[in-house]
Amino acid sequence: MATITTIGLDADDTLWHNETIFRLTQARFLDLLAPHGERADVEARLAEVEGRNLRLYGYGIKGFTLSMIETAMELCDGEAPASVVREILAAGREMIAHPVETLPGVDEALGRLAETHRLILITKGDLLDQERKLAASGLGELFSAVEIVSEKDRRTYERVFARHGTGADEALMAGNSMKSDVLPAVQAGAWGVHIPYHVTWAHELAEAPEGHPRYVSLASISELPDWIATIADQ
Repeated sequence: MATITTIGLDADDTLWHNETIFRLTQARFLDLLAPHGERADVEARLAEVEGRNLRLYGYGIKGFTLSMIETAMELCDGEAPASVVREILAAGREMIAHPVETLPGVDEALGRLAETHRLILITKGDLLDQERKLAASGLGELFSAVEIVSEKDRRTYERVFARHGTGADEALMAGNSMKSDVLPAVQAGAWGVHIPYHVTWAHELAEAPEGHPRYVSLASISELPDWIATIADQ
């Protein structure tokens, strides 16, 4: 019989909308930099800057804002107009203040899961921003623990599930990112459940571990409680 005592859940784009807000801000940034380069070139430069800055700034809105400013400086030969920098900073502040909108089915699914399992929120990003979003979501009381980490890898899941549960072998991680939520959780010995979001950040893309006995993809988080009930009988 498969035993699951602990359920790890990603936050951004699993419980509430996030990437769509980044995409809208990025489109605004591309319009702003239109006089300084072709749209595709500006977008590619921003992706390059984001990638190399992840180890310095981590994940989240603040790092994204700094990367936009750095990209603008590079494209303007170090002399980006003050109006451009002000607009980027304003866009970053608006992202931080954006209302939290939970995804369809999240409230009901988590309510059901919390009755039978230990729920752990495991998310990357800026500490203050993630705490703000969790508080605004109204879901905080459903979680036994919250882990806001700098990176999600095998060791992260081994540590978190040992600290807050009965080990990775009896744990499940569900999220929209194949790279951060599924693959390292499976490597740690947990179940990895992929719940796709309609858009995914390029830095979170990875191949699915098709055929792995502890991997599954569900269309919606609404399917998670019933799926867990079925594998308990295996």
